[in-house]
Amino acid sequence: MSDDLQAFLQARDFLLAHRTDYATAYRDFRWPKLTNFNWALDYFDAMARDNHRPALWLVDDHGETRLSFAEMSARSNQVANFLRAQGVKRGRSVLMMLNNVVPLWETMLACIKLGAVIIPATTLLVADDLKDRFERGGVRHVVTGSAETSKFNGLGVPFTRIVVGENRNGWVNFDEAYEASPVFTPDAPTDVDDTLLLYFTSGTTAKPKLVAHSYQSYPMGHLSTMYWIGLQPGDIHLNISSAGWAKHAWSNVFAPWNAGATVFVYNYGRFSAKSMLEVVARCRVTSLCAPPTVWRMLIQEDLAAYPVKIRELVGAGEPLNPEVIDRVKKAWGITIRDGYGQTETTCQIGNPPGQPVKEGSMGRPLPGYVVALLDADDNPAEEGEISLALDPRPLGLMLGYKDDPEKTASLMRAGHYHCGDVASIDANGYITYVGRADDVFKASDYRISPFELESALIEHEAVAEAAVVPSPDPLRLAVPKAFIVLRAGYQPGPDLALSIFKHIRNTLAPYKRIRRIEISDLPKTISGKIRRVELKRIEEQRRAQGGRVEGEYFEEDFAEVTA
Repeated sequence: MSDDLQAFLQARDFLLAHRTDYATAYRDFRWPKLTNFNWALDYFDAMARDNHRPALWLVDDHGETRLSFAEMSARSNQVANFLRAQGVKRGRSVLMMLNNVVPLWETMLACIKLGAVIIPATTLLVADDLKDRFERGGVRHVVTGSAETSKFNGLGVPFTRIVVGENRNGWVNFDEAYEASPVFTPDAPTDVDDTLLLYFTSGTTAKPKLVAHSYQSYPMGHLSTMYWIGLQPGDIHLNISSAGWAKHAWSNVFAPWNAGATVFVYNYGRFSAKSMLEVVARCRVTSLCAPPTVWRMLIQEDLAAYPVKIRELVGAGEPLNPEVIDRVKKAWGITIRDGYGQTETTCQIGNPPGQPVKEGSMGRPLPGYVVALLDADDNPAEEGEISLALDPRPLGLMLGYKDDPEKTASLMRAGHYHCGDVASIDANGYITYVGRADDVFKASDYRISPFELESALIEHEAVAEAAVVPSPDPLRLAVPKAFIVLRAGYQPGPDLALSIFKHIRNTLAPYKRIRRIEISDLPKTISGKIRRVELKRIEEQRRAQGGRVEGEYFEEDFAEVTA
């Protein structure tokens, strides 16, 4: 066993051993110091040798596929040899645009073994998105499904074309990989500081940033994510996430396989909370991670009617509203544990297993991360921007923005990486999300956290989702306005609007009260995050033009709540 592998396993085993002992884990954990370490070759293949436990379990409406760790090791060797024959080599960029099919995991492992650079991409991308990724990511090779190949027409640059599924003219079929040798020999050692992943962020406020991660920052950095979820060897872990986004790598690849757990995926054409819960119960899933949008749909079912075998429940992507947590706990007796991280990092703040959960809080800093809240002058504050100490530098932090060194430098100033999110901290170290630095606004000179108001709104029985933004007001400068999506079975109208305003009046302090609401769809990024920047722009234009639109109500319309 190499010194690097031994260091990695010692760090992993320490966290597994202290899964519910947060004080010891946080105090004594140290990131492994590595030099030449290839996670797929040095760790995964060694762990997979003669290991017939399931590594990957895919279920859909037509059946299921299970592959053991030993099988995934051998198949990824075949894919690595196949990709090498197609010209993929160390340092070259491979754009991987696949849904949750077996070749996605085989390609991930194979590219790591080759020393290539992986650019994961969602199948929702259009031609302009792909052109941007080719230009900024230096794409040389593409692996995609047969339904997506036409999107790559007319890009005007040469690249290797590999198709999964049906044959396409000019494309090499991925099935040829299974004819290659299952024995793979790397061409050189892998430097842990080489670039492994290039992620394009979803762009909630601006053009997508190009985040570069190394051969250690995500594979080994996700030890913190493994710890937060509470994964153990033999677990069956379901993460509800679309392929192509960082959260997929978090919980569909690195965190579960670091623990020796099974990656479980349920593929569906259209999301159905009922079908999802039936599969979770039938397949005896032991840990489940889902974004708040999915949790808000799941709680509309009778959760108690499903005999689940779940031990761990977590949520990430956006903060979880307390109402969601309460409903799940009443049904299953399990507390959903929130966690916080970014594409630029692994999970850095969270509620690990066995720890008291403070309602509304994201939790405390996870092992390996030293977190500070900094004010505008980079001084410590009780409410400020979430920032990560760079001495020592956390292993799970990105290399930087590949094409924007100035942006990288601006965020890594004053000895900290600045996350761009505002939070508050209490005397026990629990950190509570306030909002994106760009989303927090003032109304009548009071600071308003959209998240707090949105959490209050979804406690109303009719509200499924909500997004709060400032609405220009000549007297108060701005007042909070909520764009609301209703739950099934509710119809917009004055009576419902009055009910929501009454709920707000009884729930929020006067200076926080939402003064305007609009029943409307919510614009979202292709990764599912609400685009508040677009809602702000819509609201500014609307107030400048005057007048109302259908489904829009002001508090002053109702004497019952203004008296």
